[in-house]
Amino acid sequence: MPLIDRFSLHHQVALVTGAGRGIGRAIALAYAEAGADVVCAARTLDDVNAVAAEIRALGRRALAVSCDVNDAGQRAAAVDRAVAEFGRLTHLVNNAGGAGPNDPLKLAPERFDDILRFNVGSAYALTQLCVPHMRAAGGGNIINITSGAARYAQRHFSAYGAAKAALTQLTRLLAQDFAPQLRVNGIAPGPILTAALDRALPAGMRDGMIRNTPLQRLGETDDIAAAALYLASPASAWVTGKILEVDGGAESSVWPG
Repeated sequence: MPLIDRFSLHHQVALVTGAGRGIGRAIALAYAEAGADVVCAARTLDDVNAVAAEIRALGRRALAVSCDVNDAGQRAAAVDRAVAEFGRLTHLVNNAGGAGPNDPLKLAPERFDDILRFNVGSAYALTQLCVPHMRAAGGGNIINITSGAARYAQRHFSAYGAAKAALTQLTRLLAQDFAPQLRVNGIAPGPILTAALDRALPAGMRDGMIRNTPLQRLGETDDIAAAALYLASPASAWVTGKILEVDGGAESSVWPG
C-alpha cells in the first residue's frame, strides 16, 4: 500500500461532538476529505447543518444531530441515529468540552462537578455507547480532545485543568481496556485561534501568547484536524494510549500572567 493511502478513511463512519464550530468542525471536514462519512453533533442544529452541507459538497454523506453531550438521552439518540443512518460506526471524536478560568475559593463544588461531567463524564459515556458498534464493525478508533492545560501549572485553571488532566489519563486507561481491537488516543492543543477566541482575546494577551510560543504563532483549527486525521487513520496503526501535544512547542504555560 502506498504510504499516502494509509491516511485514508474510506468506508469509515465517524461521530464528532462539538462539530458545529472550531476544532470539531475542522476535524469533521478533514475526516470527510479523507473519505469518511460523518455524523456532526452539537447543541446548535443550525451550526451542524451547515457543516454537514460542507461535507456533502465534498462528496461524502453527513448527518447533523442536535446533541447536548451532558444529556444521557441525547447522547444515546445521537449514536442510535448514526448507526441507523450509516449502518455502522467506526470512529468517535470526543471534542465537546471546555470551561473558563475560575477562582478556587468562589467556584461552587457543584459547578466543579459540572465541569468534570462535561469534559470527562460525557466522553466516558459516549465511549460506552460507541464501543459495541465499533467492535461489531471489526475495529474502531477513539480520539479525545484534551488540552495543554492538563499539564500546565497556572493560576485560575484548577477546574478546567483538572478536568482535562482526568480526560488525559482516561484516554491512556481506555486504550489498555480496548486494545488490540480499538485504539484510543488524545490530542492536547495549545492556544487555538478560533473565531470566539479572536473576539474575546485582548491584543496584549494575544501578543504575549505568541511571544511565549516557540513557533511564534497561535494554533489554527486545521493544525488539530491534521493531527486527528493521523491518529484516526491506518497511518497511526501502532499508536494507542498516547497524547499528541499540538502546541507550537510550548513547554510551560503560554498564558501571560
